[in-house]
Amino acid sequence: MKLVILDRDGVINADSDQFIKSPEEWKPIPGSLEAIARLTQAGFRVVVATNQSGVGRGLFDMATLNSINNKMHRAVEKAGGRIEAVFYCPDTAESESEFRKPKPGMLRDIGERFNTEVAGVPTVGDSLRDLQAAASVRALPILVLTGKRGKTLDAGGLPDGTRIYPDLAAVAADLAK
Repeated sequence: MKLVILDRDGVINADSDQFIKSPEEWKPIPGSLEAIARLTQAGFRVVVATNQSGVGRGLFDMATLNSINNKMHRAVEKAGGRIEAVFYCPDTAESESEFRKPKPGMLRDIGERFNTEVAGVPTVGDSLRDLQAAASVRALPILVLTGKRGKTLDAGGLPDGTRIYPDLAAVAADLAK
């Protein structure tokens, strides 16, 4: 099975330091929906793995998170792509949850759900914690420079073997060859 794991905020849609708290605030990054379509058409199963501590902080509820994700699903489908599943962790950093990236729980769950090894699976994120989670399960860490606008790259400390691309469209172009 060809699988690719994407972070949501900063990879698929524009991120915000104040969190994406409503469907109206969810805005796709130019080219990201088409990138997911390209991956889908190349035979990849696209899965989203996202920390959503805004739920744990009480900034929005599960119904709102579901509405945001439904908007994303519809936009991707309209572009000709498909997201197989969205895995999320609603816990705050203070919870020390095993499922909150950079810890590996969410990625391990994806492997179990799809009955596949996640070692070597391209895992795309815009923050160090996304890359650290990927490295902890021997997935392939891929940094996109959207979202954090290069701050992650500038900060350094990337896991060995991290690939770097300007955006998800460039990732899709490379993986779908």
